[in-house]
Amino acid sequence: MNRFLTILIAFLFPVFIFAQNNSDELLDELDKTVDDYAVYSNKKEREINKLKELLSYTSTEIQKYDIYGKLYAEYKSYQSDSALIYARKSFQIAERLNDIQKINNARLNLASIMGTLGMYKEATDILNTIDINTSPELKGYYFTVNSVVYGYMSDYAASLQEKEKYIVLTKKYRDSSLIFYPTQSSPYIMAKSSMLLDAEKHNETLALLLKYFPNIAHNSHDRAVIAYIISQAYRGKKDPKQEKKWLTISAISDLQLAKKEYISLRSLAFIMYENGDIDHAYKYIKRSLEDALFCNARLRTYEISKMLPIINEAYQKQNETNRLQLILFLISASILSVFLLAVLFLLFKQMKKLSKAKQDLSLANSKLSELNKELYTFNEKLNETNYTLTEANLLKEIYIGRYMDQCSDYIGKLDEYRRKLNVMAMTGKMNDLVSAVKSKQFVENQLAAFYTNFDKTFLQLFPNFIQEFSALLIDDEATQLKEGELLNTELRIFALIRLGIKDSAKISTFLRYSVSTIYNYRSQLKNKAAGPREEFEAKVMRIGTSLK
Repeated sequence: MNRFLTILIAFLFPVFIFAQNNSDELLDELDKTVDDYAVYSNKKEREINKLKELLSYTSTEIQKYDIYGKLYAEYKSYQSDSALIYARKSFQIAERLNDIQKINNARLNLASIMGTLGMYKEATDILNTIDINTSPELKGYYFTVNSVVYGYMSDYAASLQEKEKYIVLTKKYRDSSLIFYPTQSSPYIMAKSSMLLDAEKHNETLALLLKYFPNIAHNSHDRAVIAYIISQAYRGKKDPKQEKKWLTISAISDLQLAKKEYISLRSLAFIMYENGDIDHAYKYIKRSLEDALFCNARLRTYEISKMLPIINEAYQKQNETNRLQLILFLISASILSVFLLAVLFLLFKQMKKLSKAKQDLSLANSKLSELNKELYTFNEKLNETNYTLTEANLLKEIYIGRYMDQCSDYIGKLDEYRRKLNVMAMTGKMNDLVSAVKSKQFVENQLAAFYTNFDKTFLQLFPNFIQEFSALLIDDEATQLKEGELLNTELRIFALIRLGIKDSAKISTFLRYSVSTIYNYRSQLKNKAAGPREEFEAKVMRIGTSLK
């Protein structure tokens, strides 16, 4: 069982780390977005100004109605007073056009923005004037606006009885809107998830929204709303980490779209306050209040005003605590500084004594270093000498044994040759005797056998001689052997050099060539050296050793 738990923890630990990093990255992005709120507000103003410029090029009432509708949509969650102005202008044009659908749509816009401004009586009065059966295509929007307005009224209700009545109406209109929206549309998804959430069906809510959320465009106003509903589902499941994550995603979307009327950042501020992160809580609630005041969203301002004193008081207490801690730190730092000055004075005196000792020690170290270098040089030379002696002893042992056998073999062959000549002389075969004496065949045969024996012995000692020798040349033509050859003349010359026989006269005697021929062979191969010409024979001497 313990082993299983260990494996499970090891498997899930990277997931926990990733989740923590992901949460931190989201909060960093939110902080940056809060700091850059002016950038997004300026972008919003530019979009609004473009729409206003279009009005100067518009002549027809229908075009003005469309532009006023777009301006209303831009201002709705940005600046409620301006949204109300353009909603009224849209309504006036719709009445002049005498288009019942446009009139009802404009009335719904008016009621919606009045709900945001806290004008609940005016909003309900307008809703009561609408005969929605004359505009069946607006029924979904009609029930949604009713649900939102009564939702505001339930939040703002002074008594529990009124609150419960408005909650019932909110749910009633929300549930009715589901009938008139396409099942894959954002309004339907939001209404459906809200209904599931009220029924505490948190898993079903998440199953619906988590599948739908990736399909929402980043510039869609619905993105923040869906993310907020997801956070509330996780709140119902008692999962504070996921609740905080999705509130953060919702708040980022709200701020980047320059929405000033929102819930997520305020809710996140309270969570930060509960977690003891007073700095973030104060920063977020302050931004929420400034945006709510700018938008003139009365309900949001009222909600924030209830939380702000609590967070502000905690923030002030934290600042006071930080101030006292700073004073204590400065006093401690001052005392420590005095102590450090005394210690530094004592250290300075001690360092003066140490300085002289270091000078003496440095001089001794310099002398010791020189001695070490000399000893190292001596050891290197000694190692080279030992290696040379070891190699020489090995060569001597092999060649002494080999050439004792060779000499014994030659003595036997010479005795056999003497007997052959003696037989010729005794039998009177004088012509055969003279021919045998004049013939060089015997000598050449013995030389060939001698060189073959030398080649075998040398290659036994240095099996990779030909390959390593070829690597020292830029042209390996001289090392190309004929069929049956173990070494050719050039290779034998440098084989003798490798054995320590460097005198050209001795090499010429050994190989039966003139001194000048040996010299020419050596010069030609030096000219083909891959490296410096003067280092060629030294490199040949290192063939078969670790000293390359």
